[in-house]
Amino acid sequence: MAGFHARIAHRFGRSEPRDRALDHLAGLLAPLERKNGWMLAEQVGQLRPDGVQRLLNLSDWDEDAVRDDVRDFVVETIGARDGILIGDDTGFLKKGTQSAGVQRQYSGTAGRTENCQIGTFLAYASSKGRALIDRELYLPVSWTDDRERCRTAGIGDEVPFATKNEHFKWMLQRAIDARVPFAWVTADEAYGQAKHLRSWLEERRIAHVLATKVNDTVITAGWAEVRVDELIATLPRQAWKRISGGQGSHGERIYDWARVAIQPVWENGFGHWVLARRSVSDPSKIAHYVCYGPVGTRLKDLVKVAAARWAIEESFQAAKMECGLDHYQVRLYRAWYRHITLAMAALAYLTALRAREAAKGATLTTNTSSYP
Repeated sequence: MAGFHARIAHRFGRSEPRDRALDHLAGLLAPLERKNGWMLAEQVGQLRPDGVQRLLNLSDWDEDAVRDDVRDFVVETIGARDGILIGDDTGFLKKGTQSAGVQRQYSGTAGRTENCQIGTFLAYASSKGRALIDRELYLPVSWTDDRERCRTAGIGDEVPFATKNEHFKWMLQRAIDARVPFAWVTADEAYGQAKHLRSWLEERRIAHVLATKVNDTVITAGWAEVRVDELIATLPRQAWKRISGGQGSHGERIYDWARVAIQPVWENGFGHWVLARRSVSDPSKIAHYVCYGPVGTRLKDLVKVAAARWAIEESFQAAKMECGLDHYQVRLYRAWYRHITLAMAALAYLTALRAREAAKGATLTTNTSSYP
């Protein structure tokens, strides 16, 4: 951990917050039931959480620069040219009305409307592992229309209302500007149904597989506008192929998959498809995706990208269970970003350790298999 901390140490203006950041990271990685201020303070021998709160609320350090360091570390440890960027959001249940961005709103994490904050995230996945590399706090209109309330929570007047799709674009653009190696982008239907997002990606020739709703419409090769579910319904039985989407928590994710080419004009060596995923046990359950990628893209390539979306769910789970992503007790806007960034750093460190151990195992397997 000391070596990893040294990578970000220069982002802290003084020795005290620099040392506290190391303690904080160690606490986030410790086997504690809860990783709130009191528990983290106790872990490092402090009687009160004042130091933890000061690190998150008042200390002089650049959380966005640390975010960039975390992203660069992830790229160094698990980066690959065929990497996949994944967008999604997750909820943080809260009490009261003072935490930045909190209100009663739908949380996919809870599966219902709750009093919560919503964070939007960008994850990076490759064959070597997965980790979170960027984050934004969603501020509902009820907040951005009340600038006095925003100021009380430390939200500057320059911070605008932005949709989760706009957050996704911001995070993708930062990854592009940083030359993060990736081949595809994926996200669930909350993002994929937004035609402006798909157009934004196509303008930049960014290959993507985005889930969408059954009533979303596309333009067919014959210039007709049709719903994606109606288009998939016209496919013959032999169009469906049973393909594994990889290992899940309950075994292999095996589905029937099919695709159909759309759009009358393909340009710049890129093509367009609608992809469908059908449940083996219940064929009436079909998920739909709008896809854009190199013309030589195969069905199994699209399946691989669609299935990679689960990597961000697994990242959320690991970050919350192992790194205290949702254990914070802060109300201020900037403090939220600071805690989340340090939790992302802890997750990146764990990801690097696991990638290294996996590589050792692969090396050992390769070496021993050469012997009789």
